[in-house]
Amino acid sequence: MTVYNVKVKWGKEMYPGIELDTGEPPMVFKAQLFALTGVQPHRQKIMLRGTTIKDDSWADVKIKDGTMVLMMGSKEEDVPVEPTERTAFIEDLSEAERNTMLELPVGIKNLGNTCYLNAVIQCLKTVPELHSAIKEFKPKPPGTEQESSSLLTLAVDSASLLTLAVQECYKTMDDGKTAVPLVLVNLFRTTFPRFAEQGEQGMYMQQDASECWTELVRLLMQEIPADGPEKTSKEFRSSLIDQYFTGEFSCEWKCVESEEEEVTKTTDKFQQLLCHISQDVKYLHTGLVARMQEQITKKSATLDRDAVYTKKSKISRLPAYLPVEMVRFFYKEKEAVNAKILKDVKFPMVLDVYELCTPELQKKLIPNREKYKDMEERELEEERAKKRGKPITAVEKPKTRSLPFSFEDDQGSSNSGFYQLQAVLTHQGRSSSSGHYVSWIRWRGKEWLKCDDDDVTPVTEEDILKLSGGGDWHCAYILLYGPRILEVLEEEEEENKQKSSEEAKMETE
Repeated sequence: MTVYNVKVKWGKEMYPGIELDTGEPPMVFKAQLFALTGVQPHRQKIMLRGTTIKDDSWADVKIKDGTMVLMMGSKEEDVPVEPTERTAFIEDLSEAERNTMLELPVGIKNLGNTCYLNAVIQCLKTVPELHSAIKEFKPKPPGTEQESSSLLTLAVDSASLLTLAVQECYKTMDDGKTAVPLVLVNLFRTTFPRFAEQGEQGMYMQQDASECWTELVRLLMQEIPADGPEKTSKEFRSSLIDQYFTGEFSCEWKCVESEEEEVTKTTDKFQQLLCHISQDVKYLHTGLVARMQEQITKKSATLDRDAVYTKKSKISRLPAYLPVEMVRFFYKEKEAVNAKILKDVKFPMVLDVYELCTPELQKKLIPNREKYKDMEERELEEERAKKRGKPITAVEKPKTRSLPFSFEDDQGSSNSGFYQLQAVLTHQGRSSSSGHYVSWIRWRGKEWLKCDDDDVTPVTEEDILKLSGGGDWHCAYILLYGPRILEVLEEEEEENKQKSSEEAKMETE
């Protein structure tokens, strides 16, 4: 494996000092050029000494420092589209073309045991703030302005390249085309070598989707800046992930073995809640509550030895998006495998975590929570009207508007404690390193989609609720809950604003 500094010529542009690592596939080099030029990797043709470089190997290519590499290709928007019209028969269309015609989203091609990554990418795509930020992402130029002329030609760091690869994947899907994530998969395995593990036959092995989720979110935390940081609590404004995915625990530690030792308080950040599955856990809420109190052994300053502590946690900051991992896997030493707990654990479409919060946060949540009762009554009346055969028409339906789901001084937080399920990542099989991963995403209202790699099909809410486990069918592994949007009547909201304004005026006087 050797790293060379080469020159890249693209049209009239010249890029000296580009890093070319022959230990990585050429697709990684193409990703670097994409970061510099904006030319999508699949549109690039790389030539070296008259030889066209293939995507998978640098074999038989002689390279040395200063070698000239020719890149041919243009940005997609520069290519004129030839207007053509021809009759299309649905049976002749590909899966992606049929989905486009039926207005269904498209999926992601499985490149050989990459379903774990595909499922994570699909679930995260359901977060509109993150989706938009990734599509608008631009890597930061390295160094200062004085250095940029020379440093711009160096390889962009792997985190930025990987974020650009996710961006390319999302743009392709948004254009109605099935994503073929060659660059994404290669960069992911290069950035996180443990995901490049190969079996006896040289095939890439299946990986744990939860570990993939954790690594990808951690990387995006480094790359995606906060959205309006001045509107966010200072502890959560370092990145968009901090804003919208990070919560905070307020913890109390009590030493079980010493009455003299005082209770200590700490705070911990989290980006997902855990639901440990035991014999007593039949419902998600039960598992979450049980997790809030645990026994931990640590060094006691009073006893000058390890002692058992009771740690009680309450949530002091709720993020807008709340991933919940069902802890379904445990390590079996004898078989050396992460075995799976198949137990059926029911989960709700609407999750209420008010009980898990500190008294201070509960007090802040109450004013917004009370407004949901009116919305629920309106929805219930609409359901009753449908059952009576007299659904409420668009003319009869009162005008409503959506209220913000965050506190005014903490953008990206939850101001109610109510969440709506918007994506489920499931596993089918008996161990985390085998079987198959699939994502299930909320599409429109109560309509859902099953995203099985590049096969995307409509499903119902009833199908989603069947993912709770109990057998060899798909079992929920990660549940992604998003903000439950509050819809209020426009007339009532105007009255409330006027009333609040009058009360404020009276207080001033």
